[in-house]
Amino acid sequence: MDVPLICYDCGATATLAAGARCDCGEPYWVATDSECFAWPEGGKRSLWRYRDLLPDVDPTGLAAGAGGTPFVRAPRLDGDVGARVHVKFEGSNPTGTFKDRGSAVGVAAAADAGYGTVGTVSHGNMARSMAAHAASAGLDCLVLVPADVPAERLALLARYDPTILRVEGDYGGLYDESLRVGREQRIAFVNSDTPLRVAGQKTTALEIAEGFAPEPPDAVVLPVSSGGHGSAVWKAFRELRDAGLATELPRLYFVQTAACAPIADAWERGDRTVTPIEGGETVAYSIANADPPSGNRVLAAARATGGGVLAVDDEAILDARRTLSADAGLFVESASATALAGARRLAEGDALEGDSDVVLIATGTGFTERDVDAPAVDAARVELGALDDAVSERMG
Repeated sequence: MDVPLICYDCGATATLAAGARCDCGEPYWVATDSECFAWPEGGKRSLWRYRDLLPDVDPTGLAAGAGGTPFVRAPRLDGDVGARVHVKFEGSNPTGTFKDRGSAVGVAAAADAGYGTVGTVSHGNMARSMAAHAASAGLDCLVLVPADVPAERLALLARYDPTILRVEGDYGGLYDESLRVGREQRIAFVNSDTPLRVAGQKTTALEIAEGFAPEPPDAVVLPVSSGGHGSAVWKAFRELRDAGLATELPRLYFVQTAACAPIADAWERGDRTVTPIEGGETVAYSIANADPPSGNRVLAAARATGGGVLAVDDEAILDARRTLSADAGLFVESASATALAGARRLAEGDALEGDSDVVLIATGTGFTERDVDAPAVDAARVELGALDDAVSERMG
């Protein structure tokens, strides 16, 4: 399909046929005319509520159910963050992750354009999401994973019957190679920060903004890996400003795991470009991206909104994950918990004010992740006839 694109950095324009990246090296966005956009009245709660800001495609199968996720006020987290805390819980998407937003738009666009096969480069949430959406739309799906991917992750993918290839060599280089192969063999690759994926993922922020209308929240804190979702959130708030639906953009704070934090490292150095690193092991493996393709866009977003980029260690991530379950009733994957861990760090530095509204984006459910910090279960046995005494003793 002939989708118009624009480079966020140099302003060059193109169409989807030109590929995912501008000649200047930076990734394209889908070009959007948002000046006449207004909040929809009524209608189903899904990402398609914002069709006027999306590519002109028809949702197919599972795609129709993506988005429209809960927006939870979490007052028991206010003390942790020093502000009014709200959580955008993306775990209620069809496959339990925000990735469904980008997959929904990408797969629908591929189906409309007559593609028979879609593909992605991923060994986690995005691969599972793409495989599920392709199955629902009746398309074949090719998933490219690193050769050393754990067997349990492959088992989750296999349930949707995609073709899985374990690729030897530089996993970072696989991103560009997949797009080349896709162009030559007519496979619509919807990778981490490609234009159609970012177009779908920006609806996370549109839902947040509509929930706060007429003005957006003071700050949004979210995990960052490739930078695709982070740049999507920035794009959404820019479009709302152009539409006259917001006068100020919220401060955007992006959080990485300390074991693999190339964007946070660049931010600390004051750099405008991200340098690839050798990442380490972390519980937040799904955001451990050593060479983020949209890292520069994230740095630009943080600068433009007065936000920042920071990193948190595994201990802080796991503690935040436990707190989200115990105090907000939300069981999230470890990568999602970086948002609360990061907000706590920001509170220590007085970056968040007590009278401000802060949104944490919890990007995925914890039920698809190996439970690295399962609590010990204290479940005593009791005879039915002794239930009264047991309840009184245990519950006071």
